[in-house]
Amino acid sequence: MKRRPLVIAGEKVALGERREIELPVSESYSGGDVRVPLRVERAERPGPTVLVLAAIHGDELNGTGVVRRLLIDPPFELEAGSLILVPVVNILGFERLSRYLPDRRDLNRSFPGSKSGSLARRLARRIFDQLVTKSDYALDFHTAAVRRTNFPNVRADLGQEEVRRLARAFGWPLVVDHPGPKGSLRQAASAQGCPTISLEAGEVWKIEAGVVEIGVRGVRNVLIDLGMVEGQRHEPAYRAETTGTAWLRSDAGGLLTFHVAPGDVVEAGQPVAAVTDLIGREKWTLSAAREGVVLGLTTLPAVKPGDPVCHLAYPRDGIAPIRQSLAGLEADSLHERLRDDLSAGVAVTVPDPA
Repeated sequence: MKRRPLVIAGEKVALGERREIELPVSESYSGGDVRVPLRVERAERPGPTVLVLAAIHGDELNGTGVVRRLLIDPPFELEAGSLILVPVVNILGFERLSRYLPDRRDLNRSFPGSKSGSLARRLARRIFDQLVTKSDYALDFHTAAVRRTNFPNVRADLGQEEVRRLARAFGWPLVVDHPGPKGSLRQAASAQGCPTISLEAGEVWKIEAGVVEIGVRGVRNVLIDLGMVEGQRHEPAYRAETTGTAWLRSDAGGLLTFHVAPGDVVEAGQPVAAVTDLIGREKWTLSAAREGVVLGLTTLPAVKPGDPVCHLAYPRDGIAPIRQSLAGLEADSLHERLRDDLSAGVAVTVPDPA
């Protein structure tokens, strides 16, 4: 466990205390402080410090919904250790509902940052020094990029023992094994001794109820595993880990109709989407080259040749165990509700038989 006492922005938070802090991270054009609001909660008993943060990309609000639920109506009582809850990291991007900072840089490609670099690198350094270095573990929430949706999936470097522990404790079935892009908070934090995982789920500019439920459940699962909260963890419907993902791209221009939804399993050769012209004549059918799980879809119904259409993940153990597990789920299970909710923004139909 990291150093005690816990001091953020010059404010000391003792065991048993709860403190709301505004962390200065930059200055506005008028010279005023730009601050990131956060809460620190500490139990009476010592234990790990877990950082839960969202909206490193300022338009990715599902994670903000998760953190706000933990702030307003937490489903647990903290018995040991400390929580640092940050609903919006990229406060400058959030004010413009933009992925990027005003200097047009991506904050999640700027960690661990520097004290004398660009705006993005300075902000990254401030977050890193004040929050990451004082935490034992971190959970980072993201969504798909604009005009896309993601079926929830945990991103983690499973080659690191404590990262692997977090990913499996989180309790969501689909895990993509990857160290993270260079400059990402996840990659930089894990490299500096703060094991970190990310959840990628849903769309930008939305707070989706099912995604919030997953996030809150996952945080609770992790805290139970770390001995910070009492209770039983929710176990996933299946467990699938993968290092391989690929975007399937259109070979034609026109309007899309999908034959799959986020979270579906597909066989090799199965039709995934069709492209028709403006009067409804089918021009082309996109099929899966190999079996996999639908990780994400474009939500833009119009495509040109080369545009990404469907993101597939390729589980190490194939799709047969997943298909078997899904067949036993109730229609109102969280997995099935998410499938329906995340496909609401795209047209999904059953393909005509050949």
